[in-house]
Amino acid sequence: MQDRRQGPRDKVLYGGVAAINERGSTMDCLVRNIGEGGACVEFETAAKLPEEMNLTIARRGRSYLTRMIWRQANKVGLAFRIMTSDTPVSDLDERLRRSEIKKRQLQRRIKELLGEG
Repeated sequence: MQDRRQGPRDKVLYGGVAAINERGSTMDCLVRNIGEGGACVEFETAAKLPEEMNLTIARRGRSYLTRMIWRQANKVGLAFRIMTSDTPVSDLDERLRRSEIKKRQLQRRIKELLGEG
C-alpha cells in the first residue's frame, strides 16, 4: 500500500472511543499510531463503521472529527477533519445540548399527538 500521509506518525498504544452516530453509540478502540493529520485505529471486531466519526483520545485530552480513508479487517485509517475540542468534556457538553434540543422537540410532538398542546 502506498503511503500518502502528509506528515509523520508516532507509534502509540492509546485507548480511544469512537462515537459512531448521533444517538450516542460508541465503540472502544486502540490507537496504533497518530500524527498531525490522522491516526490508525484498531477495533475489537470488524463492525460496520460510518465514513465519519468522532474519535476521543482521553490520554491526549483531545477529540477529533475524522473521516475514514482506508480499512483492512478491524483496522482503519482516519484523517482528522478538525479538532473538535481541547478536552473530551466539551464534546460531551455539545452532545448533551443536542440531546436536550431533541428531547424538547419530542416532548412537544407528544403533547400535540395527545391533544394537550
